[in-house]
Amino acid sequence: MRILVTNDDGIKAEGIQHLTAALASVAEVFVFAPDTQRSACGHGITVTVPITVSEYHMPGATKAWSVSGTPADCVKLGLRILRDLDVQIDYVFSGINHGSNLGTDTLYSGTVSGAIEGVINGIPSFAVSVNSRKPAHFDTACQIGLKALETAAGKLDSKTVLNINLPDVPMDELKGIRVTRLGAREYDEDFQVHEKQKGSASYLYSGEPVVYSGLPGDIDVIAVQDGYASITPLHYDLTNYQLVEEVKSWGF
Repeated sequence: MRILVTNDDGIKAEGIQHLTAALASVAEVFVFAPDTQRSACGHGITVTVPITVSEYHMPGATKAWSVSGTPADCVKLGLRILRDLDVQIDYVFSGINHGSNLGTDTLYSGTVSGAIEGVINGIPSFAVSVNSRKPAHFDTACQIGLKALETAAGKLDSKTVLNINLPDVPMDELKGIRVTRLGAREYDEDFQVHEKQKGSASYLYSGEPVVYSGLPGDIDVIAVQDGYASITPLHYDLTNYQLVEEVKSWGF
């Protein structure tokens, strides 16, 4: 088995190091990850400047490269480079992210976009995130990631990402695993003035996630909030099929 690993926190982040070491116990691992922090970059790709790729030492990886681009760049270009080396990838893993990627946050997520780029290229993919900006229990995420790979191997189709999110708890405190659907991810958010000059101003975004109550347990946000690992199957087709025929009737 051969796995390409990426992330959006950057190649030096602790999460990708733990994930690489865990996956190396069951597969050949090839790492292509951003050379710096790329959180919340969505599915952006680099088209206006060259992308620099540099060899990098990552314990557990067969080979690793640092990339001056986005997570989507890392997967797109990484797969091309590996094909030139006669390496065919079976799965893409993105993570382990420092912070959750739940609900509508998946639209902003560089982590999820790295995995989505995998399925765009016809490779079943996984995204793994821990619900803490400073995770203490990467081992739990690694165990669930390996369990997801073992369970889904040979079943997960090439158009689907399994988006895995976990609370930051030891394995023996994890309440279980729920297969979920995306929910809303709302924040008590604000833009603070960072610097103000004549005719211009700069702002810093901040926000704390809303805590929900009374919602179904099969929503990803609620599952993690309740102490469960959440696994949500995602694809990149955003078509609202229920409205296709109605929109046709509007007379465009």
